[in-house]
Amino acid sequence: MKRLATGVPELDLVLGGGILPGSLVVFAGGPGTGKTILAQQICFATATPERKAIYYTTLAEPHSKLVSYLESFAFFDADALEERVEFIHLGDLLLEESGSDGQPLGPIIDEIVRTSFERRPVVIVIDSAKALRDFVDEGALRKVIYDLAGKVAHTKTVILFLGEYSPEELGSSPEFSLADGIVEFAYEPREPVDRRWLRVRKLRGSAHLGGKHSFTIGEPGITVHPRLETIPRMALAQAAVGERIASGIPRLDELMGGGIHAGEATAIVGPSGTGKTAAALHFVVQGLAEGERCLLVSFQESVPQLVEKAASFGWDLDDALESGRLTIQHVPSEELDLDRIGAAMRRELAAGEIRRVAVDSLGELVFAARELERFPAYARALAGFIRAGGASALITSETSTLAAVVEPLAGLSFLFHNIVLLRYIEIESEVRRSISVLKMRGSDHAKGLWQFEVGEGGIAVGEQLTGLTGVLGWSALRGDPSGNGSSGSAR
Repeated sequence: MKRLATGVPELDLVLGGGILPGSLVVFAGGPGTGKTILAQQICFATATPERKAIYYTTLAEPHSKLVSYLESFAFFDADALEERVEFIHLGDLLLEESGSDGQPLGPIIDEIVRTSFERRPVVIVIDSAKALRDFVDEGALRKVIYDLAGKVAHTKTVILFLGEYSPEELGSSPEFSLADGIVEFAYEPREPVDRRWLRVRKLRGSAHLGGKHSFTIGEPGITVHPRLETIPRMALAQAAVGERIASGIPRLDELMGGGIHAGEATAIVGPSGTGKTAAALHFVVQGLAEGERCLLVSFQESVPQLVEKAASFGWDLDDALESGRLTIQHVPSEELDLDRIGAAMRRELAAGEIRRVAVDSLGELVFAARELERFPAYARALAGFIRAGGASALITSETSTLAAVVEPLAGLSFLFHNIVLLRYIEIESEVRRSISVLKMRGSDHAKGLWQFEVGEGGIAVGEQLTGLTGVLGWSALRGDPSGNGSSGSAR
């Protein structure tokens, strides 16, 4: 059966393709969670002159006030009022004792059923359905909802019940036991980013996506950001398998046995200031030089700052940005939400044209995870989307500056095919930088440590560090050529 597409970005993906005609769906949540805006957005998106959207209100709020709130949204169309979208107040009918069948709320049933059969609306909204409880007991309300849903279903009209229900009510009230679908809404205040989310509790006949899905309210209306790890893998393209590609750092490619295998995920791990962002820029600039489209996601530095930093290394990113060969997504702290970040990246990768993705850095993604136990699955899904889109990934991760023991990637090293470690080391009372390849899955690589500098041309890998031990513990000791252990003091 053909489903009703809601017209709300990404909501149909969460709903498993839309809403089945004739369904009764409850939008449940506290005040300010977005229920009313979403229902109104669906009305304006789905209504036609032939099949209108009818929006019934049970509270005494003037419709002029309701409409004035809508004017700030792009989906609102003043010309559609009455012609495609109609607002009707049920206040007088609520006061009548019985309808044609003598049951409580009968006039409400008569009005909605008559409208459904005579006008065949595409959707009917009752806001607030919870207010009906004030006029009947629970047993009578159950019969009212059963009769209404059964009669209107024959017209293929979708009914949306809106109400300020608590989470505890979702499992006990008659609205929910009789509904074909339940969508729960919530608002979570938390620094630095407040979050709204929706969750499909049930939707009969639909393979909906589970879990909490973030959404934002802005000038376009509501935009849903599906939970990345719940999107079925069959919706993705075949994972890319390819030859080696250059990292953009010539000597590093030698240490890695000829470069990075296409489609792989590489982690650049190191303390602040060691050159992780420079490594990400090397990776992107190399791709641009080879005619590839690239995506750079930055959580700390803005687009102008990245352009300026690249220019300091002698790289001009302006032409690539203007032509669309390079996309830079800067995610400020107030937008740190895993679902929102994942959805933005997925949209860029959807066309299958991006060949390189650099993310700077993993630490901000971890910070954005309100449910830390969720993060490994999210990170795995993100890496999978990048690979499935035909792209290779380079992701930076920050470690402690002077830690004697390096614990990179917070237990997420299994996600990466390759790990490159950048370190500060002390040699003869001087602080220097070292680079080493810790891991390359399925490939041989150099096992030593090399000095490197970050200068006008970016990262330049120098000579190998030899005759030293304890380098990974911060201070280097001169080795004893006799093989009887180390000698001398920390340098």
